Amino acid sequence: MAKLHTAERVSAHDASDNYVFQRSILAYHRAAEIVSGRVLEIGTGMGYGIKVVAPSAKEFITIDKSEAYAETLPENTSFRQMVAPPLQFEDESFDYVISFQVIEHIKQDKEFVKEVSRVLKKGGKFIVSTPNAPMSLTRNPWHVREYRGEELRELLKSEFSEVEMLGVNGNQKIMEYYEANRKGVERITRFDILDLQHRLPRWILQIPYDILNRINRRRLLKSNQDLTTSITMDDYNIGELSAKSFDLYFIAQK
Repeated sequence: MAKLHTAERVSAHDASDNYVFQRSILAYHRAAEIVSGRVLEIGTGMGYGIKVVAPSAKEFITIDKSEAYAETLPENTSFRQMVAPPLQFEDESFDYVISFQVIEHIKQDKEFVKEVSRVLKKGGKFIVSTPNAPMSLTRNPWHVREYRGEELRELLKSEFSEVEMLGVNGNQKIMEYYEANRKGVERITRFDILDLQHRLPRWILQIPYDILNRINRRRLLKSNQDLTTSITMDDYNIGELSAKSFDLYFIAQK
């Protein structure tokens, strides 16, 4: 049996992650069209976005709370192990900051946004993505919170002058997978007759959630292999935000 790795660290090599991976890599490709100069990434994760964004930057620094990223980095790129907030960088030292699928894990989200603004140059931009709360199928205990569009906008407006609200949307193929995933989640959560997923502390639920999430993804792969493996980045698009957007994709300017 293959080793179960955390479902919060999406892999480019695990076919059961393909639905999420393709959505995640799209965020980096859009960012690569926007960024230039000195760029900071908060949340290296598995590192699959580095080679996408680094060519667009003069200097690319990527940070993560986990141990050093092991793969060979592009010449203009460096990795630093760091827990944010705070950000251990000087004021106004970056042209762009990007952070994808991270802010939902951070307790001090207001301080996080304030720190991002502090390290950005005047006119600099913060590109951030996070799950769109209305599309979540169950409580994710690894997330401190999930945002609706207006909630994230209000948070960003506290530190930024302009906020562009976009969403990551999917085509019919994506919605077909989403529906199959929804049914799989319902088969699991129907046993939670006491609604413990919303009653118990997050730390108690994290490991059971992670195992069941991974099992569900692999079950979906087995029963819907052609659909799961055929999904590409082009099946998603970043456009108008709606209640059915999978992720919020916001661009905030200082």
